[in-house]
Amino acid sequence: MTAVRESNQIGTLQPTTLVSYEADIGPVFDGCDAAALARYGLTPEALAADDWRIRMQRDGMTPTQSFAAQLIADGYAALRVQSFAKGAVASDVNMVLWVWGSALPARLTLIDDEGRLAQ
Repeated sequence: MTAVRESNQIGTLQPTTLVSYEADIGPVFDGCDAAALARYGLTPEALAADDWRIRMQRDGMTPTQSFAAQLIADGYAALRVQSFAKGAVASDVNMVLWVWGSALPARLTLIDDEGRLAQ
C-alpha cells in the first residue's frame, strides 16, 4: 500500500500502474536512523516537513535537497526513508534512488516474466 499512497498523495485516487524490480544497489543511506541523520544535521521531523514545495520556490533548494546532494557527493546511490504520505505508518518505507542502471553497484532490473508490459 505504500506505493499507492506515495503515487496518489494529492486529491483522489488516480489510475496507477505498479511494477516490480529486482535491485542490487549500494551504498544506501538509512534515513530511518535518527543518529545517522543527526550526523548530517537533519532530524526525522525535517524529512517529514510538508512545506518543501513552498521552501523550494522561495529558497531554490530545500534542506532535504541539500541533504540529498551531500549524500550523492559522499557516494551514496540511494536513501532508505520512511514514507510520509497520508495514512503511512512507521513501517512504510521508500527507497529513493539517485544512481541505477544495468550493472553493479546500482543494478535495477524490471521484473516482467510474463511480458505483461509489452502488450
